[in-house]
Amino acid sequence: MLLSQFTTLGLGGPAKSFVTATTDDELISAVRAADEDGDPALILGGGSNLVVGDAGFPGTVVHVATRGVTYDRVSGDSVTRHSGPGLVEVAVAAGEGWDDVVAATVADGLAGLECLSGIPGRAGATPIQNVGAYGQEVAEVITGVRVLDRQAGTVSDLSAPQCQFAYRTSMFKQAPHPSGHGSRYVVLAVTFGLHDGKLSRPVRYAELARELGAEIGDQVPCADARAAVLTIRGRKGMVISPDDPDSRSAGSFFTNPVLGADQLAHLEAVAQARGIGPVPRFEQGSGLVKVPAAWLIERSGFTKGYGTPGPAHVSTKHTLALVNAGNATAADLLALAREIIEGVRAAFGVTLEPEPILVGVTL
Repeated sequence: MLLSQFTTLGLGGPAKSFVTATTDDELISAVRAADEDGDPALILGGGSNLVVGDAGFPGTVVHVATRGVTYDRVSGDSVTRHSGPGLVEVAVAAGEGWDDVVAATVADGLAGLECLSGIPGRAGATPIQNVGAYGQEVAEVITGVRVLDRQAGTVSDLSAPQCQFAYRTSMFKQAPHPSGHGSRYVVLAVTFGLHDGKLSRPVRYAELARELGAEIGDQVPCADARAAVLTIRGRKGMVISPDDPDSRSAGSFFTNPVLGADQLAHLEAVAQARGIGPVPRFEQGSGLVKVPAAWLIERSGFTKGYGTPGPAHVSTKHTLALVNAGNATAADLLALAREIIEGVRAAFGVTLEPEPILVGVTL
């Protein structure tokens, strides 16, 4: 089974063994069987945040295809199904398609996920990466995550603080399995606390506000926010579509670097010396700032479409996405990623980090 069939990049060699799990019991059983046999295990959802090597995976790939969404309305300290206004807890199986979940909650007038529209993949991946976009992160609305602890062999329900969410990461991403293959934890289900009011959470992102004709801090109908996000993402090739070759990617390939005061001062000095204007930044607290990776990439000479007509190139719509032109190998894509990392480091002294999970490859 070629894993290229299951990744949005269309990259990845064969798996030694491939299992599809449609229930939690099947998922738990498949992972436990691999662990007991000493077989490496790769948990595969939508494949939208993976770069799998050309050699494939020398173990068991467990494809998560579990389904189920339940709604519970929270009133005071009790939970009663579909009773009264306020907070609605939405429990989602790990294998549910993420954008399907967002679309359904928006249609139901529930706020909290609307700005995460159009992101490919499965619901179970969202807490691992602390998925975020356009001013929202899942960490803001996750109330619990059910997991299989591969090391302890137990299933447990974790609260949001236990997940240790941070920018594009979590405990799940930072806790490797002792075997060295994958995470110690397998996400089985995620519960989101959403607000029943039909208006979005306050708009925080300037680009989204402009698209909506709104001001920062305004609330708009959830459906309007979703539509605007999908429009913006579509312009950037960030909505998976067979009609858009730029969408054959893993989304944003690099995270926005978070810099301390000394690093920022160096970056500003370099930018001033090169006459490229002020450095955009977003305050992160504790003296840290987040700088757009796309700004650094573009000003290091890697413009939209860089690498065309090669087998792997920078998206023609968005410099954060690296695209498989149709006949690329993982080696081709990673060579381009390394070129960009080295170019940004040489230009600005900042080292970019990849956002996708790398399987069988390194940068």
